[in-house]
Amino acid sequence: MLSEGGSEKTMAERPQTLSTYSRTKGKRKIVPDVGLLDDDESSDSYLRASTDDVETPDDLDIPDDIDENALGELEWENDTPVRTPDDCEPIEEYSEEEERNDARHWKTVRLGDRQFRIDLKVIEPYKKVLSHGGYYGDGLNAIILFSGCYLPDRRRKDYHYVMDNLFYYVVHTLEQLVAEDYMIIYFHGATPKKQMPSFSWMKKCYQMIDRRLRKNLKALLLVHPTIWLKTIVMMTRPFISSKFSAKLRFVRTLDDLARLVPMEYVYVPDQVQAYDDHLMNRPNPSKPPSSP
Repeated sequence: MLSEGGSEKTMAERPQTLSTYSRTKGKRKIVPDVGLLDDDESSDSYLRASTDDVETPDDLDIPDDIDENALGELEWENDTPVRTPDDCEPIEEYSEEEERNDARHWKTVRLGDRQFRIDLKVIEPYKKVLSHGGYYGDGLNAIILFSGCYLPDRRRKDYHYVMDNLFYYVVHTLEQLVAEDYMIIYFHGATPKKQMPSFSWMKKCYQMIDRRLRKNLKALLLVHPTIWLKTIVMMTRPFISSKFSAKLRFVRTLDDLARLVPMEYVYVPDQVQAYDDHLMNRPNPSKPPSSP
């Protein structure tokens, strides 16, 4: 127990604020030991002496395994959404057989001095546009049939891609089929307007056909011509040669075609045959009906 006098003395000596304490307590000037910054033997010996006295423990007390329960709130929460097997779409296996089939869907051909790859899968529904119609005259004068009713629809988003690959296929097939002179029969009848080839496409075909194929072509018969087809032919005359223009010939009906070429091996599509039957049964008002 402190006496009343002693307690009052203690209370009087106790500082009330920081400013009071700073006035009663003097500042102490610290002088740095400049010798520690010298690179002489005395400084090195001082450092060695100070560090040699420190004992290194033989074994650090660090546990090998950490108890996860002891971490408590230090555990990280995984906010990644977990997908159930029902949410995941199964990935189909790509077998070796499928890989071989896909490789067969492409064919590399050379047209002139350029090389092209034909997408056989995309033109598969349109391969019937070109067929062989036998031979005419003496020798190997081939008859090539081109049916417009088998052309793709121009409303397709990949129409130009399909037509380019179809053109490469047609020209390559012509080079394989044609040995000497040949004739092309184009069935224009029964071709819907949405499937008729564009003028630019036909111009491109003419320009890319090899000179040998253009020279050996003896005739291009246009069966069932319409006003649209006759207009296109007139538009093509400025950029085709006069010799090639002389090979074009309009054929009104299949009967007229039979008078020009042998029809034994000429395959006429059903649509073209139906169009021809309709054309033959339609009366012509400008010509009086023939007597029985």
